[in-house]
Amino acid sequence: MNITIITVGKLKEKYLKMGIEEYTKRLSSYAKVQLVEVPDEKAPEQLSEAEMEQVKQQEGTRILAKISPDMHVIALAIDGKMKTSEQMAADLNALMTYGKSKIAFVIGGSLGLHDSVLQRANEQQSFGKMTLPHQLMKLVLIEQIYRSFRIIKGEPYHK
Repeated sequence: MNITIITVGKLKEKYLKMGIEEYTKRLSSYAKVQLVEVPDEKAPEQLSEAEMEQVKQQEGTRILAKISPDMHVIALAIDGKMKTSEQMAADLNALMTYGKSKIAFVIGGSLGLHDSVLQRANEQQSFGKMTLPHQLMKLVLIEQIYRSFRIIKGEPYHK
């Protein structure tokens, strides 16, 4: 299985990089993982609705350029479907079983994902109603993907 995690913005925090590197290494025995970062759009702190839409659109264009037509796309969105770790594992297992070997998870920037990305997504998944920094979400996501593979393989992992 090939898993691509597409995120907006460059990861700068050393502690997050270390965690992501650790889980990427652990995942390498289960799947090929590619981490793709697209540049975030520079914008002032106070934005009008139109300016926010423009920023999201520009970031969305960059994201969509990294998605191939044969990818099954899972957009992380606050209004997406919430799953348990076991449900996420079952869904990933079903995708593998039915020939979906390329999966892309997409994490938007600080303003979220543009509608064009949400429309391209095959599904939307939420990790809860709280807003998390998108770079921290990358670490949480990769840990949950690793956990999913451990569940799929029936291997022990802390609960």
